[in-house]
Amino acid sequence: MPMHTPYPDTLGNHAVVRDDHGILLPWTPWQDAICREMQWYLNCPLEFGYPRFVWMTFMDGHYQPDARREDCIPASQNGMGILSYLKYHQYGGRGNRQVLDWARHMGNYLVRECNTPPGGRYPRFTRSTGLRGRFPQPPDCGCQGDRPFEIQPDKGGIAGYALLVLYQATGEKSYLDQALNNAHVLAANAIQGDATHSPWPFRADYRTGEGRGAVSGNMVYILRLFDALHELGYQEFDPPRERLWHWIRDYQLPDLAKDGMLWVQFFEDHHGTDNRTAWSPLNLARYLIERKDQRDPRWRIHARDLIEFVNKNFTRVRHGVPICGEQDYDENPWGGILSTYGAVLAMYTAATGSEEYKGLAWQALNFALYATDNDGCPGEQASYPCRGGWQEDAHTDKIHNFMDAIAAIPEWGK
Repeated sequence: MPMHTPYPDTLGNHAVVRDDHGILLPWTPWQDAICREMQWYLNCPLEFGYPRFVWMTFMDGHYQPDARREDCIPASQNGMGILSYLKYHQYGGRGNRQVLDWARHMGNYLVRECNTPPGGRYPRFTRSTGLRGRFPQPPDCGCQGDRPFEIQPDKGGIAGYALLVLYQATGEKSYLDQALNNAHVLAANAIQGDATHSPWPFRADYRTGEGRGAVSGNMVYILRLFDALHELGYQEFDPPRERLWHWIRDYQLPDLAKDGMLWVQFFEDHHGTDNRTAWSPLNLARYLIERKDQRDPRWRIHARDLIEFVNKNFTRVRHGVPICGEQDYDENPWGGILSTYGAVLAMYTAATGSEEYKGLAWQALNFALYATDNDGCPGEQASYPCRGGWQEDAHTDKIHNFMDAIAAIPEWGK
């Protein structure tokens, strides 16, 4: 029974459940909520050869497009979606071939529909933004914060890494080819990063290479892409890989103790050059926790510094729960960022044996699950009743976080 508290009795799509101490509990066991959500998406109608959520970013609770939003974010939405579906498949969905098929649909959409034209400085590079229902995306499809002919290099890193992991799971060479192309283009356009510039700008005109936004805070997925290619024997990426890591180690990590201006710019719909985000430091912390001494002998200190930077700048209490907001310009606990926060804290707990963040992780992830309705349809965040919305926040950048949290603390998945 819900405990009486001074906070609202409902959260997202459900009545609130708390323990005797007022700690937020899940509305249903995690495994049940996640399975309901996955089944809802596996029931998504196919149109134009893909499940609808693959090619539209704004989808309602009846699998229909939001007529007000034609824009979409192909690379991050489907890149993180591929990782989500592959992790779910590994965790508990191996008996369901459709889970892997849906991951292939996301990969095929990225490879076939979402590349820049062959010429220019970023040829055949995965698009960061585009338009719903265009197959393939037109040359001038940039939208949201992108100008018509712009791409975001870091999103090509996300897509490239996800496609490489999908290649390893399926053996489909087209995924490897696209990952290699993105990596070659990134390597060719890298600059020497410094205290005011990341190795790639946040945005670039794919025709001329002209950059816009000197700092792109999310460098870790490009590093993941180079790491994965190194492990497959592609040694040509070793020099840019090491230069990137040295920039992260020597400039970006020390900036945590300063103004945080090397952690700005990640989200496609924002262009403020002073807009720090929680997503990038948390995803670097995830990487360091996974790699440990293999990458950074000071991984534990650095991961904690990254978490504390997020705690200091982006956490607030809502409904009696400490939650993580998305960025300086948007403090809302969207599903993607809140589940990322909970997952990384859970992973830190498991990797270090320290329980200082365990309770925060538990409540944050419980909060995020209140967005999932009884039939499995999730909303983009749990602060209000909602079905559908931004698909990255509702689903594709969320499931992999729950899989990581369950891998870290298995009893939470029971």
